[in-house]
Amino acid sequence: DAWVYNFSRLNAESNMRRMIDYYNEQKSHYAKARIDDSRLQVDAFIDTNPTRISWTRSLKSDVAKVVTHSLHNSAFRIGAYRPFCSLNLYYDRAFVESPGMGLRFFPESQSNNRLISIPGVGSSKDFSVLMTKTLADYQVQFNNQCFPLYYYEERAKQSPSLFDAGGDTEYVRRDGITDFILERAMRQYGKAVTKEDIFYYVYGFLHSPEYRETFAVDLKKSLPRIPLVEDVRHFWAFSKAGRALADLHVNYESVPPYPDLTVTGAESGFFTIEKMRFPQKGQKDTILYNSRITVSDIPPIAYEYVVNGRSAIEWIMERYQVTVDKNSGIRNDPNDWANEVGNPRYILDLLLSVVNVSVQTVEIVKGLPKLSFG
Repeated sequence: DAWVYNFSRLNAESNMRRMIDYYNEQKSHYAKARIDDSRLQVDAFIDTNPTRISWTRSLKSDVAKVVTHSLHNSAFRIGAYRPFCSLNLYYDRAFVESPGMGLRFFPESQSNNRLISIPGVGSSKDFSVLMTKTLADYQVQFNNQCFPLYYYEERAKQSPSLFDAGGDTEYVRRDGITDFILERAMRQYGKAVTKEDIFYYVYGFLHSPEYRETFAVDLKKSLPRIPLVEDVRHFWAFSKAGRALADLHVNYESVPPYPDLTVTGAESGFFTIEKMRFPQKGQKDTILYNSRITVSDIPPIAYEYVVNGRSAIEWIMERYQVTVDKNSGIRNDPNDWANEVGNPRYILDLLLSVVNVSVQTVEIVKGLPKLSFG
């Protein structure tokens, strides 16, 4: 992760260029050495210095095959690394050991999509759900499982259809929601139902407290099973709520700050962050943003919004701090992101926005239809 992810696009590129150059050196040395000893094993030859490279099975296999790698600018993306934390990502199959199906969801950097992310089977944490509009890391939630609004197929690998959208792209967009469930929903709720309505119904339904409580044990052992509710009014209520929740969660950066917060010290203009803290254990109404800025009057309800075992606010506090990877020595500084987007207040504004996202999420969830399971 330390190599392919970074708050700084420039640092991510520098780190990967350095790693690729070192890989190619090792590959060339191995190729020359193998001329004298055809039995030479890769593991016995390569330098495993973690400050120069992070070896994977596939990279070792590429050395054995004498494969040369190069940096591809098209492989840089924005990826959701943890809840409400996006990073620059070098998404190249050669350097991402388990890339998953991300390229089917976002084959190009400009690909439009939304993903419903849930924990994989076996999580010890309570069930939660999150929507993203970018690639989602495998640990956005525990062994993350993603369900897309769309998926994409390469035009060259399948016969064109009369229903394929035109355009210059080499990919054809397909619906993640099946025709089968659309037909069922239309029979039950009317012909106005669309696949998007069903997609957001699922997102709203997965926030239901009654559903989560009733099937808490099952949700740790298997993927969710989602019924179509009997009452048409409930279907539309879940779908509308799911759409509102989705807009909050994918556009969290642009949500206005929570209006009743008190921010002191911002007039100093010093927004550099090291690590946010609470004043003392158990006092969560106040966050010490840095040595000069304090955010207070955070309502308790905001901490009720929990994703992957932690409140959204505490995800911001945990992820937006300066870190140095102990193996590679790579520094990851959230202030670099603020500088690159041209907003020195970015992290402070993000914190204020996520407080609002949290409060609104809790309020929307409280307004969901009540469910009863026999």
